[in-house]
Amino acid sequence: MITRSTSVLPAPWIRRVESPIGRIELGSDGTNIVSLAIERAGTLPHDGVPEASNAVLDAAGSQLEEYFAGTRHSFDLPVSLSGTVFQKQIWAALADLAWGEVTSYGELGFRTGRPTAGRAVGGAVGANPVPLIVPCHRVLASNGRITGYSGGNGIPTKVWLLDHEGIGHVA
Repeated sequence: MITRSTSVLPAPWIRRVESPIGRIELGSDGTNIVSLAIERAGTLPHDGVPEASNAVLDAAGSQLEEYFAGTRHSFDLPVSLSGTVFQKQIWAALADLAWGEVTSYGELGFRTGRPTAGRAVGGAVGANPVPLIVPCHRVLASNGRITGYSGGNGIPTKVWLLDHEGIGHVA
């Protein structure tokens, strides 16, 4: 009898690191970072899978430690993002945001030529496969409100990240 796993591994290599917002699980295809998950309710997507690190995961782990220590303000890592053309355009715009810089969902829509696509922009932001590295936490509503966050424990995780970077917001 053949059984299939309902959980597909994000990549052949996985590394986990501790952070102030919970454990982080990084995935790599051997050359690039392809996934990043922040612990939610004490679990990660592939907790039962043994770690198998490589050079890019080791670099990502070190850069994340520096980010959380406040000594790194940008990431210098190769990433490979799987998604639609629209998602990739949104993620590219997010990747341009600097430490402490914020944008809105409307501004992202405008920058990608879809000024009325707020929901679609929100969906693309929420589908970001490598949060933190591609800083989707730097997106707020146009009035500075936090409208959600799909990483870690949701809004409390986003609040911590925004506070860490000194980004003003309305909870």
